[in-house]
Amino acid sequence: MTEHAEAAPRLTRRQRRRLILGGEYGVFVVAVVLLASLANWGTLKTNFAEWRVAKTLFPDIITVGLRNTLLFTVTGFALGLAAGLVLALMRLSSVPPYRWFAIAYIEVFRGLPALLIFIFVGTGIPIAFPGVEFPGGVYGQAALALGIVSAAYMAETIRAGIEAVPRGQMEAARTLGMSHGRAMRSIIIPQALRVVIPPLTNELVLLFKDSSLALYLGVTLQQRELTKIAQDVTGQQGNTTPIVAAAICYLIITIPLGHLARRLEARQKRGQR
Repeated sequence: MTEHAEAAPRLTRRQRRRLILGGEYGVFVVAVVLLASLANWGTLKTNFAEWRVAKTLFPDIITVGLRNTLLFTVTGFALGLAAGLVLALMRLSSVPPYRWFAIAYIEVFRGLPALLIFIFVGTGIPIAFPGVEFPGGVYGQAALALGIVSAAYMAETIRAGIEAVPRGQMEAARTLGMSHGRAMRSIIIPQALRVVIPPLTNELVLLFKDSSLALYLGVTLQQRELTKIAQDVTGQQGNTTPIVAAAICYLIITIPLGHLARRLEARQKRGQR
């Protein structure tokens, strides 16, 4: 061997990247194969994919469960959007008590679990106000609980949207003789709502999932939503296939909504360029 033997060729950056990527794929494949080999597929099929049990869910899981889930979600979203808009305007108000109330509401209800809000609406309000009856019974209670939770999040989203509107819009409106309130209603708020549509769509997805907490309000057979129906049938059959069926129903709604939110965000970013 000579003193000046040729050194081994060094890998290029692209080759190193391909080598690392190949290693990552290899680790993933090994993990999947290992899990697949350890799983008891017969038991999994019997407990999570038993068609005999799944058939017992129909048509109630659609005509009752999905219908009530959508109804709880839509009414809660409408109430939360209205309350969130008011809170956002209060948060931006020049009147200190309005701002303090809005800040306190947002901080408190964003910091509490949604389950506690449902329990409070279902038990606390009837105790505190014995003569108060909710319109629609459980439907009204669920809408109120979801509205209380979502209003705190929507308020901050709408506030950010209002602040994103250029100040020149308000100044131009005031120059034309509009009052502050009319300028907000006619110019600022419509523009702000267009800005916040994507995050509001994400909030709708979260509400759709949180509607499962309505079971803590003591629903009847015709007031059950997806999770409650799946829970009842699971208890009757001793099989967890209904849970999987309910999960599929949730995904049928939430995946398209999530895709819609991403498309709206992408379109909004293109429009800002």
